[in-house]
Amino acid sequence: QLHLVESGGGSVQAGGSLRLSCAASGVSYTRYCMGWFRQAPGKEREGVSSISSDGGTYYTDSVKGRFTISRDNGKNTVYLQMNSLKPEDTAMYYCAASSASCSRPLLLWRLAYSYWGQGTQVTVSS
Repeated sequence: QLHLVESGGGSVQAGGSLRLSCAASGVSYTRYCMGWFRQAPGKEREGVSSISSDGGTYYTDSVKGRFTISRDNGKNTVYLQMNSLKPEDTAMYYCAASSASCSRPLLLWRLAYSYWGQGTQVTVSS
């Protein structure tokens, strides 16, 4: 069993930055594909970014060049650095883990992710 806890959300103005953290505990998380998803009110949950066990990264088009995902296996933590935030980035952000191999298409298949955190809210005002 893998337990995920997100932190770092908050309210910022457009153009600002936030860094989300996802702390993992339980079974070894290093072998998992770790992903960040987000869900805005009234919208489907969408994949934002993912990182493989060896550091390969994937991003949805809307965040490329603005968000950076990373992982510190020594601290069992995955990060999402979000820069140049826009009001459309406002959502609840979730950390998730999948035992499947990381790939960009896997970002589109949230059922492949077996473990989820409780979410952290990000609000960007214009």
